[in-house]
Amino acid sequence: MTVSTVEDAREQRVRLLDRVENRLDGLLAHERERWAYVDPRAAAPIGDIAALVSAGGKRLRPTFCLLGHLAAGGSPTSSLIVDCAAGLELIHVGALIHDDVLDAAETRRGAPTAHVRRIREHNDNGWKGEARRYGEGTAILAGDLADILADRLTAGLPVQARPVWNELLTEIIIGQHLDVAVAAESLVDPEISRWIAVCKSGRYSIHRPLLLGAAVTGREDLAPAFEAYGEALGEAFQLRDDLIDAFGDSDVAGKPVGLDLEQHKMTLLLSLAAEQDPEVRSLIEKPRWDLPRLQDRLESTGVGQVVEERIDHLVDSAVGALQGAGLGAPWRSELTALAHEVAYRSR
Repeated sequence: MTVSTVEDAREQRVRLLDRVENRLDGLLAHERERWAYVDPRAAAPIGDIAALVSAGGKRLRPTFCLLGHLAAGGSPTSSLIVDCAAGLELIHVGALIHDDVLDAAETRRGAPTAHVRRIREHNDNGWKGEARRYGEGTAILAGDLADILADRLTAGLPVQARPVWNELLTEIIIGQHLDVAVAAESLVDPEISRWIAVCKSGRYSIHRPLLLGAAVTGREDLAPAFEAYGEALGEAFQLRDDLIDAFGDSDVAGKPVGLDLEQHKMTLLLSLAAEQDPEVRSLIEKPRWDLPRLQDRLESTGVGQVVEERIDHLVDSAVGALQGAGLGAPWRSELTALAHEVAYRSR
């Protein structure tokens, strides 16, 4: 459907995103009621998913999916694209729940993480067994259930869109595994750190959702432009995360900062700093990291400014990829504005 102004484009996107919220709320309410009828305990995983959904979030993945669909000429009344966008948010919620277990994170979106809530529940009730195993185990199951509900929502994907969905799911797991493996080895390799950043976060946040939205309409011709835009902006997105974790404020970010360093994560920011600064490399080669000293050294190296400049370049590349792609001017404007919002956020 053709739109003539940026305001019309934004209105279509916002209206669809409202429907995504309603779809998520309705699905989770139905599932919670369904399983609570069996036993109140059976509804607990749904409650963990719903808690994270209702806590807010940026809704980046649904937004890019909807933009990919609308920019490709898709229907603004499509129920299928609403289900796809809702499914992407559930995949994100599942990934966050699992990520919090892997990182031993205590808060997410300003509230205790799923596994922390369940650990406290176990301790408060004096249940048998190990509280940590109970909390982490039930959180993993909740994350798995979020993925299953997402697959249910996307069961109606057309044949040309199914490979995009499958690749998105695979990339998250492979990227997450490499993230853990490289941290364990303290491997300093900016190229593999960049690939992990793009694979585990950037692609499933931006690139694949855009492709999925366009693929639903049959517009595979937009894949090259969306790939170039998504790859560049996906890296910028993860670099901003690196900056927030290294130098940000927990109250502003809505989650603990410094966790990547505590978990020995070889982020792209840290890899770049270690490659350029012998003292940073020496600090991360030790079995136990001196976190205050490492953070001080990162600040003194100026790597933050280097990363900011890289983000600027990546945003320019992403926006430039939209030119000549056959997109309407209002949709180019929307994608350009979103690129700046994603790359220069504070949380």
